[in-house]
Order: sequence, then C-alpha cells, then structure tokens
Amino acid sequence: MVKYILFIGAFIVSTGLSAQKKELTLKDAVMNQYRTFGPDRINGFEWIPNTDCYSFVSRNYQILYKSSVAETKDREWYTIQRVNEILGAELTSFYGLSWKNENEFVLSDGTKYYEFNTVTNKGKQIYSLDEAAENALFHDGSQNIAYTKGNNVYVNTASGLKLIVTDNSDKNIVSGQAIARSEFGITGGLFWSNDGQHLAFYQKNESNVHEYPLVDINQTPAELMPIKYPMAGQKSENPKVGIYHLATKQTVFISPKGAADDYLTNITFTPDNQFVIIAEVNRDQNHMWLNVYEAKSGAFVRTLFEETNDKWVEPEHPAFFPNKKSNNFIWISERDGFNNLYYYDFSGKLIKQLTKNKFVVKDIIDTKKDGKLIYFTATGENATNTLVYSVDLTGKQTLVTRNEGTHEFRLCTNGAYYMDAFSNHTTAFSSMIWTSNGKMAKGLVTSKDKLGDYKIGTSEISTLTGKDGSILYTRLIKPSNFDPTKKYPVLVYVYGGPHAQMVTNSWLDGANLWMFWMAEQGYLVYTLDGRGSGERGFTFESQIHRQLGNVEMEDQLSGVDYLKSLPYVDASRLAVHGWSFGGFMTTSLMLRHPEVFQVGVAGGPVTDWKYYEIMYGERYMDRPEQNLKGYEQASLMTHAGNLKGDLLLIHGTVDDVVVMQHNFALVKKFVDLGIQMDFFPYPMHKHNVTGKDRVHLIEKVLTYVLENNK
Repeated sequence: MVKYILFIGAFIVSTGLSAQKKELTLKDAVMNQYRTFGPDRINGFEWIPNTDCYSFVSRNYQILYKSSVAETKDREWYTIQRVNEILGAELTSFYGLSWKNENEFVLSDGTKYYEFNTVTNKGKQIYSLDEAAENALFHDGSQNIAYTKGNNVYVNTASGLKLIVTDNSDKNIVSGQAIARSEFGITGGLFWSNDGQHLAFYQKNESNVHEYPLVDINQTPAELMPIKYPMAGQKSENPKVGIYHLATKQTVFISPKGAADDYLTNITFTPDNQFVIIAEVNRDQNHMWLNVYEAKSGAFVRTLFEETNDKWVEPEHPAFFPNKKSNNFIWISERDGFNNLYYYDFSGKLIKQLTKNKFVVKDIIDTKKDGKLIYFTATGENATNTLVYSVDLTGKQTLVTRNEGTHEFRLCTNGAYYMDAFSNHTTAFSSMIWTSNGKMAKGLVTSKDKLGDYKIGTSEISTLTGKDGSILYTRLIKPSNFDPTKKYPVLVYVYGGPHAQMVTNSWLDGANLWMFWMAEQGYLVYTLDGRGSGERGFTFESQIHRQLGNVEMEDQLSGVDYLKSLPYVDASRLAVHGWSFGGFMTTSLMLRHPEVFQVGVAGGPVTDWKYYEIMYGERYMDRPEQNLKGYEQASLMTHAGNLKGDLLLIHGTVDDVVVMQHNFALVKKFVDLGIQMDFFPYPMHKHNVTGKDRVHLIEKVLTYVLENNK
C-alpha cells in the first residue's frame, strides 16, 4: 500500500488550547459551511474588456469595486442602491453582472434586463420578461434574448420585436429545455449563433414516455403532478434540433439520422454562422457520429468522424473553435483512455492530437494569440487536482498554474494577464494576477481559516492500492482530541458512482463540514473514491459496465481492510452512509456484505436499475433485456434477505431523479420477508433535501448512526 498524509495545518489543535476553542454546532456545520465559515474570496471577478482593469463585488454582492493590475488599492465604484436610483430599478444585487464593452455592463434579476454606462452614469431597461419566462439566454452582441414559457420558445429582439418561435399546444412537445435528462453535458436547451441572428433549440417529443405519478400533498385533497420519466428498457423521448432564423422568422428542424430515439447532443454553431455541429449518439450509447448541418436549411452536410466503443461513448463537450475566423475546431475525446484534445479541420481531417496526457482534460477555458494558444483545465498526475495548462497548435503543452490544488482561471481580453484563484489542502483561498509569461503582477485575496477558533479535527488524504492494482484516493477525518491509543468507530461516507469525485485537493479536501462535527462526537469519517468514480480515465471508470456495484464494493472493502489494520479503529463499530448512487452503494454493502457494517443510512437510493432513467442507466447497465443477470445481481431486492444490521432508508416524496418507487419496492420486499428496518420520507422534497430542512436531514442521519452503532 502506498500512502501519503497531509494535514490541514490550521485545524491541528493542541491539547492545551482545545479548551479555548468554540464548539461547532451541527446547524452551523450544515448551514454555514459556505457562509460564515466560507473563505474570503474575490467574488464576481470579471476583466473589463480591452483594458487591464477588472471589477468584483462585495461578499454580499451589494457593492461593485473596480481596480487595475497597476493599482494597489481597490476603488468602491457603485452600490446596488445607487444603480437602482439611476435605473429606477429594484435589483437586489450585482450577481450575474456581465460586461458588454469597456464602459457598459448588463444586469438582470431574471426577468428584467438593464444596461448601465459607467462613463455617463446612465442606463436603461432593455427587457422586461413575463414572470412565467424561464431559461432566458441573452446574446451580448445583438442584445436579443431567447426564453421559454411553458413548453414553447420565444425571442425578444433589441429592436422591440416579440417573436413566437414555437407554438405547440401539445404538452408532449417540449422546446427550448434541456433534453436527455441533462446527460451528455447538456445543461440547457437554447443556443445562439455567434451573430445572434439564428437560435438553435432542443425539442423533444415525449408522447411515448410514461407519465410517472408524483403527489402534491400541499393541496386538499392531494393532487397528482405527473412527470415524464423514461425508465430503462422502455420507450424514450424523440429529439429534434430546431434552428430559428430571425430574418425570415422561419424554423428548420434536424432529426436524428439513425433511430428516432437516438441522442442529439453538444450543439454549436460554426464561427461563420453557416453551419451547426451536432453529436448524434445511438440509444445503445456505443456509437457517436459528429455531424454537420446547414444552419439555413437544416440539410445534412457530412459526418466529420465517428467514435465507437464496446462499452460506451459519451461526448460531453461541444466542438471548440480556437480561432473565430476559422471553422477548424478542437474536440475533447477519451478515445485513447483519457480526455485529450484533438484538432480537426472542417472536412473532418485530424490535423493534430494536441495533448497525449495520461490524465484527464476537464474543459477548455480560453484562447489567445488568434487561437494559437489554448488554455484548459486538467487533473495532472495527481487526480485530486484541477490545474490549468496551455497548449499551442503544435502540441507544446505548459503547466500554467504554480500551486497544486483546485483552480479557477480568468484570462483578460488581450491575453496579457490572467487571474488565478485556488484552494488546496492547506490554503482556504488565494487569488493573484499573473502576467502571461508567468510573473506575479498582483496579489488579490488570501483568506484566513474561518474555522480557526473552533474545535475542528484533522483531515488526511492518502492513497491505497486496490485489488486490481489501481491507486485509490482516500480521506480520513479525525477528531481534534484524537488519541491513537483509543479505539474509534468509523462512519464511511460513500458515493462511488460515475462523474463524481469526493476526495479533492481543495479546502477541507472536498469534505462536508458536518463530517468534522461527526468526528468531534468521537468518530473517524472515511471516504474512498473507487473504480467507477470520476476524473481517472475510461479504464478506471468503465470497469463498472453491466455490473454496477461489484467493483465499487470491492474497492470500498479494500478501504475497510485498511481501516481494520489501524490500531485505533474499532472494527466492530463500522457505519456507512451515502446518497443517490451512494445510497445504492450503502444499501448494497449492508445487504451483500452484511457482516461488515453495523449501521447504514441510505438516502434517495437506486434499489433496482430497471426503475432508473434510460439515459444514465442504459449507458452503464445496457437495457434490462440485454443484461438480465446484471440487473438481477445489482437489484437490492435480490439480496434483501441478508440484512443483519440497522438500516435507515430516506427519500424525498417528490424525487424526480430517483423516484420513490425504488425505496417503496425495497421496503415492500423487507415487509414480505418479515425483516424490520427503518424508513423516513421528506415530504415535498426532490432528490436532495435542501434549505433549513437539510439540518433536520443531517441530524436524522447522524443521530441514527450514533444511537445504533454501539
């Protein structure tokens, strides 16, 4: 086993000083991790276009500041009250401010949009949308705005036109919203062309999708509020991409070239506004075609290239154009095992594989020098990091950021400077401005540890070797009064699923503050990112294919073996908790390895993958009829008779991600078997219990562990 240990230095509390420290309450740990205890940051940092000046806002977003690289002092520029007086507006903050040019910025409260000139100290309202408007997308150049109301799309133009893009009365036809359950990197449903004269939008036909019943108990009597929920193996939505032309007020539609329920993903316009690039993925998610269409007619032009894999192909990033005067583009693909950058011409010919890293490229963030230098984020050799690199079009790669950790990056418009902000294991938050050739130009903010006055224990990041030889990252939290001669019970916090990474080189090592509270109750809190989790490459992640739970549990049990090897761990008092995929893992461990954990608390768990959505579930498990054995083995109903310890199941009653049928089916199975367990619903909460009720949730979870793990 390979191991390294890092301590959060500010958290190390000597015995002599511990009596002077404040006690952290569970309520504060839950509600104030990012408020009272959140590190000081430079909020809302934005470079002002075509200058070396920048703006940022106060912690409460009420004051706008201006400074420059050369200035040593920041200048209070505007208060939101003053801006409101000038505009005759009722804006509550500067949140979401964006610069139009070096003198003008745009502000919005979500329905009203304002333009403000900092030279003339004048401004005006440019839009006032209906309160029913959602998903608004503002185009800075043209100042046109697209939005949805209900299932339809609308556009308001800078010249005052109000355009109806779609007018479908059939509620099964949904336009302008995210499709495919927001998989494949999809976060929205509206896409402006670069000139703001064409609007692409997703449209999905959900006629074939089953209506799933959710119940609104706030009504008397209670009312159904059904959602469309495509379960694995059942009929799915049929997508289209519409392209609306503002000049002609006409829409053309693009349908999948393959099956009607293929996925259309990663939409982007070319810089010349003439074409749209769309990645089409078949429903089995093992074949992707990157297709080009004419924006004007919607006609298919050509397939640029294809990607196949016997497990899955999952494009998550649209084509990126480094030079706004060329249709040559960069594609992010993990075809060689890790996300890397591939540079193509517009005919689909590979010009150059720009990166050949054995670590994960996360995203492209900016370019300079007419697109000849590309900045991107990546993990680097230590997968817990998020670092910034640059690469030129010859493939010369440079590490830009100086410190290990989790970085944010902002390049000024002329490329002469960049802002780098980061946190890591020992740094709560630090931000600086650097010259493009790597000299520090200005320090901005370095935050102190806001938890320094509280009794807080230590966090240790380690690695261990899994049974297949994989290096696995772990986090162990100990109490402030840790005594290696004592025996401690352990709470294992688990997620374990794709696209998630629990252990990161960031402040608190990616942990929730309630975990440190739990440690002060005399516990060790342990987390391991096993195979299947994110940011480790395709081989590491894809071992879960068609057998969810198997290798993930094997790695968690390797972590348990490590814990049992520690002289200060009480192996007879192990508890496990997780949510969503972590709820599936928690319950799987309790049922399939009942001798290991004495207590489990599973929130919003998947209990049978046949009840889960098509887009995610079929990627990892294939369809139920294609993988009968895999579905049966992964189903918690198959193993329910093995329960020995205390198990609490929790679910939001209107969960639209992991529907309550998962927990209901498992509870029924326990009842059928005559096995006692515990169940707690959170009425009218969705997949995550949020707001003040989250304090109740965490108290419920931890109290259950403390009371039963004896």
